[in-house]
Amino acid sequence: MNVNDAISTGQTPGTTGPRGGNAVRSIDQATTDLGNGLRELVLSVPGVHCGACIRVIETGLGALSGISVARVNLSQRRIRVIWNASETSGDFILARLEELGFKAHLPDTNREDAADDARYRGLLLALAVSGFAAGNIMLLSISVWSGADASTRDLFHWISALIAIPAVAVAGRPFFSSAGAALVARRLNMDVPISLAVILALTLSVFETSRGGPHAYFDAVVTLLFFLLIGRTLNHLMRRRSRGAAAQLSRLAPHDAILLQSDGTRTEIAVSALRVGDRVLIRSGDRVPVDGITLDTPVIVDAAMVSGESAPISLADGEPLIAGMLNRGTAFHMQATAIASDSFIAEITRLMEAVEGAKTRYRRLSDRAAGIYAPTVHIVAGLTFLFWWLTSGDLHRAAYTAIAVLIITCPCALALAIPTVQAAASNRLFRIGVLLKDGDALERLSDIDHVVLDKTGTLTDQRQIIANSADIDDMALALAAALAAASAHPRAQAIRDLASARGLAAPIHAVPREYPGYGLELVDGDRILRLGRADWAVDAVTNDAAGDTILAVDGMQRATFRFVEVLRPGARMIAADLATRGLDVEMLSGDHQTPVRRMADTLGIPDCRAGMSPAGKLARLDEIAESGRKALMVGDGLNDGLALSAAHASIAPSEASDVGRSAADLVFLGSSLGAVTEAIDIARKARALMRQNLVLTLTYNLVAVPIAVTGLATPLVAAIAMSLSSVVVTANAMRLALMPVPTERGDGS
Repeated sequence: MNVNDAISTGQTPGTTGPRGGNAVRSIDQATTDLGNGLRELVLSVPGVHCGACIRVIETGLGALSGISVARVNLSQRRIRVIWNASETSGDFILARLEELGFKAHLPDTNREDAADDARYRGLLLALAVSGFAAGNIMLLSISVWSGADASTRDLFHWISALIAIPAVAVAGRPFFSSAGAALVARRLNMDVPISLAVILALTLSVFETSRGGPHAYFDAVVTLLFFLLIGRTLNHLMRRRSRGAAAQLSRLAPHDAILLQSDGTRTEIAVSALRVGDRVLIRSGDRVPVDGITLDTPVIVDAAMVSGESAPISLADGEPLIAGMLNRGTAFHMQATAIASDSFIAEITRLMEAVEGAKTRYRRLSDRAAGIYAPTVHIVAGLTFLFWWLTSGDLHRAAYTAIAVLIITCPCALALAIPTVQAAASNRLFRIGVLLKDGDALERLSDIDHVVLDKTGTLTDQRQIIANSADIDDMALALAAALAAASAHPRAQAIRDLASARGLAAPIHAVPREYPGYGLELVDGDRILRLGRADWAVDAVTNDAAGDTILAVDGMQRATFRFVEVLRPGARMIAADLATRGLDVEMLSGDHQTPVRRMADTLGIPDCRAGMSPAGKLARLDEIAESGRKALMVGDGLNDGLALSAAHASIAPSEASDVGRSAADLVFLGSSLGAVTEAIDIARKARALMRQNLVLTLTYNLVAVPIAVTGLATPLVAAIAMSLSSVVVTANAMRLALMPVPTERGDGS
């Protein structure tokens, strides 16, 4: 079996799929071409379970030539790698992972769920065995503690040994297998000191029992495992509850599709096998498997998964479909325009996985501390053993104390402190329809003290109404629609819709040019046509045309389009909501002063600036930054791209222009601006939880380590303390994920 076969999603190598080719997905098929010779790959690495594992993988892969990004997502046990195809390959990356002691395979939700369930069952079995053994050995120990004579004591010790040895072999397997894999790869993880402590205590007890000594710790060893397993099982359950949003999205995505063959037959195939141009049957209740276009009319779909809007929408023949839409009507046919790895769901999943594994400021601090802490644990334990042995001469006391140090100083909580909050925050944002595009954005969003709002398309609904449509003749409307075809601006869309309703065709064939913030221009023979701002389109502007969209021919006004703007849901309360959070608010718009001032007064925004070009908005953001403030830019249009990129943090609606969505740090899927304030609240809460977790782990270690070193903590107490510290930081992070999802706001909210 070759390397590519080794990472198959579980199908037997050599089997063929419905198209007659080999259905095994290889690295080459799974990578994403990012351009400029860069390729991206996401792999599932089931063996990752702690901060030490993350550090080993990221450091080991990061040292390879050509690797630019290597990020591990602990909640999903996945790794995202970006590399230069001219310097290394996916096969070499996989081989390097195996050298580091980690087996990898292509992401497969079903396979990962099965492995997760198997891991959970293994933990439950180990917990049951250790609990049963601990209870029985403890009864024997009570008799010894009660003053049994030497022969009875030895007998009970041997019975305890017969119970403890097989119990440790079974209950300790989760720790031993992990530690063994780490040592084979010549590295350390958090299970190495745990395994070392358990084996040392068991060996010391058997040795003492064989020589008839009074000291045996079988009860402590098995009870130690019992409490360690309680902590690990609880952590496993909590991390399943706070599983990343990307995993939830993957579970919603369809895995099979019904392919329509050229002869009319239907074949059920894996979604990953679909090709561009394939015809697919979407039954009632099925989700659209890949991006495509409809081949029937009407098509009724629920786009809540894509846009956040739960109301079904109707699509006509030839209109675009996005992967994840749910068929709410009768069965229909579609044609694929993208393969599964390039679809909307795949793109969003990759984006969210990258964010959940991103290296934020607190995450980098936590990783550095955990990296230093792991070897320090063994050094401190060794020094503790030597100190007690040399000062007391009691080998048992020295070993017992060193074992407690190995256990109590395990950096589990430190490794979990930040990643669990990141996963919970990403999951929480996803539940309210907000997508993070950058891991650092969460921290930057929590720091903002100033908010800059765009007007058109941000505070207002994307759709606009032409108030004077009856006054516009067909020829002027057709000319305007021809120009508007080159723009995604809401006003351009309204003009196109009106022309379409009248059945008008564009009388020109050249390609218009868009000037962001101004309008559209087209040279048609000896004519120059402009559609946009009055002060740009015509030579002489009349006062009554200010704020309208003007169609001009050679500088002469040909038609005036007056628009009625519809407020976006949540817009009426956005200024008040932001002000209650201590944030200054202002509005920047390329529109004329009169409608901008009117909108600001309506929404209670104290500061507004009209006639702002893209360069003007950028200059204003730079001015805010120079004053020491940190601004959040909320915008949607092509003319907002520079400002969105320059702001300390930025957010755009999903229906924004491609430039706007690309430049923004966050994208909200619904229509309500309430998502902006909710995202700010979540970011601030996440920052607080990260700080709390770091303080909790620091406090734990400052208190626990001296107690263990001075011999005041037994291995059993150490196990309880270590397990509780991990559970506490995980549970603290889950406070964010368990917050109730707010109800959708209306226009008057």
